[in-house]
Amino acid sequence: MALRHAVLAALLDGEFSGYQLAKAFDIGVANFWHALPQQLYAELARLEGDGLVAGREVVQDGRPNKRLFRVTDAGFAELERFAAAAAKPSFIRDDLLVKVQAVDGVDAAPVIEQLRERAAVAEGKAEALAALLRTLRGDRDEGSFLRSGKRVGPYLTCLRGLAFERETREWCLRAAEVLAARREAAVPEGA
Repeated sequence: MALRHAVLAALLDGEFSGYQLAKAFDIGVANFWHALPQQLYAELARLEGDGLVAGREVVQDGRPNKRLFRVTDAGFAELERFAAAAAKPSFIRDDLLVKVQAVDGVDAAPVIEQLRERAAVAEGKAEALAALLRTLRGDRDEGSFLRSGKRVGPYLTCLRGLAFERETREWCLRAAEVLAARREAAVPEGA
């Protein structure tokens, strides 16, 4: 998957400026695709150049003009092609997991602290995703929303993000607990 597909998918919610798109990514897309605002602006320019999005200038009083972007028919066709293509398996590249892998040969104290910090970050992300889910479904219960909500894709990706962050939190706390207990007991190597 390229950033272009994530941008096109985010634009399905309507017409966005680059700033609004960056905010949308920050809130709902970041749980599965990270992009810096500069990357998003550059990708919007490429998408517009390729005819996959159309931009229009909006004149604002007392503020700089802004450009709003929407998906074109060619953009919808690109998303259709992308959705039909075989998905590649996901993979994890996480420096904290490498540190845990190496913990038997290094001082565990900084790794334990980093695990606890990651758990706290995951808890904060989980809370934000739970709030976003409530916002997306409005006054409807989840089952009703999933059966007939207008845009279920963002909801489903947020559910995945929520599960991921909760599991990350639990694993980090468990790993920190195990390493702290081993460190305290000074378990000899190989025991």
